[in-house]
Amino acid sequence: MTTKSFSNPYDGDIDLRHGRNCTCSQCGETAASTPDAAMHANRATVDSAAMDTDAALSHMVESAVVRSMFGHNDISRRSFAKLLGGGTLAAALGSVFPMEAAKAAIAESLGKPEKSKLAVGFVPITCATPIIMAKPLGFYEKYGLDVDVIKTAGWAVARDKSLNKEYDAAHMLTPMPLAITMGAGSIAEPYLMPAVENINGQAIVLHVDHKDKNDDPSKWKGFKFGVPFEYSMHNFLLRYYVAEFGLDPDVDIQIRVVPPPEMVANLKAGNLDGYLSPDPFNQRAVWEKVGFIHKLTKDIWDGHPCCAFACSAEFAETMPNTYGNLLKALIDATQYASPATNRMEIAEAIAPKNYLNQPVPVIAQVLTGRYADGLGNIKDVPDRIDFDPFPWHSMGVWILTQMKRWGYIEGDVDYRGIAEQVYNAADCASVMKSLGLEPPTKTYMSYDIMGKTFDPDQPEAYVKSFAIGKG
Repeated sequence: MTTKSFSNPYDGDIDLRHGRNCTCSQCGETAASTPDAAMHANRATVDSAAMDTDAALSHMVESAVVRSMFGHNDISRRSFAKLLGGGTLAAALGSVFPMEAAKAAIAESLGKPEKSKLAVGFVPITCATPIIMAKPLGFYEKYGLDVDVIKTAGWAVARDKSLNKEYDAAHMLTPMPLAITMGAGSIAEPYLMPAVENINGQAIVLHVDHKDKNDDPSKWKGFKFGVPFEYSMHNFLLRYYVAEFGLDPDVDIQIRVVPPPEMVANLKAGNLDGYLSPDPFNQRAVWEKVGFIHKLTKDIWDGHPCCAFACSAEFAETMPNTYGNLLKALIDATQYASPATNRMEIAEAIAPKNYLNQPVPVIAQVLTGRYADGLGNIKDVPDRIDFDPFPWHSMGVWILTQMKRWGYIEGDVDYRGIAEQVYNAADCASVMKSLGLEPPTKTYMSYDIMGKTFDPDQPEAYVKSFAIGKG
């Protein structure tokens, strides 16, 4: 698309060919010194990104229609425009040609998904709320998509089905696209994470037999803990937490990968002393009176990311309209999930067997933040879980520091390069703006995690600053 398409076709003083006699501001500045052919080439190759996409499309359609009305004879068009005036010409054309309908039809055609029937995997946890609720509440349909949301037992399955292209996209843990891109734990495949699903929303749960050890994690030596996946915030937050109390997570406790739906059963059977898990399985342990909530992860790092929407770079590149519409549906659903007033409706929508298969009161306690902690208390924490789609690059850098700290990746790490390659903040910001939301104006920030400041500009120094770790 060239800037010829953007010029005002109702202006008789503008030569849409941008030839020798054109008096537009761009051509006028160089008319005295630039040969006609070179000037035409310069005008034709200006990057259209300078103009808003919708406005550019509108100008392009109008210009094409007006030029065709005059048989692409620009001299006739200019003469007629000067005779009638631009406003009169526009009105006259509008009375006989449905200009706005043509613009809408072309816009719809250009944005039509290359593939509308999609398979998107999810693990049945409240972190997947936007991906799940977008189906029963109609967000996928709103953007021309027929999405089959497929319940998946665990993260290894979700990863493998995504890599095998059985899933077009998937609900993933925020470290997973980084790990897949780097080939940590799987084959290396470039992945994108253009949206976070939730922030906060996890907890450390202990078996009811350990109430006497609730106040002092240093007494947890020898405990067996469950996490849902190695490349998860759950694993990295649990490791961070116990290390701050002097425990080496690779020596003093055992950490086992347990699929979230199996967490409560393993706690009940005594196979686990505790777990750092996604909800609703923290609350379900309280509901079944086998566990209690030791600490919400928001009290370790308030605003930490957990789960996300991710897909292969190939999917985004080969089906850009499908990718864009899917991303828009999920960001729209995410912003709908954020207000407290919508949480009960959402709890009921995602509770059925084909989704979370949990009692509505269990899900509601998680989403509303009014919950029983298993220690005889009723807590009110409205942001126990929250929903914010923006994939901060600094979040990606922090995750990479923990992967380096605990030996999941080795050697030199291009922290910023990898985070910026995978965490697609630009696409998220673009969609947020199109939905009337205000994205952040930067992509890096510092975090305070258990009293220690993380500076994204000094990732390697941060790794080396810990007394316990392998990095």
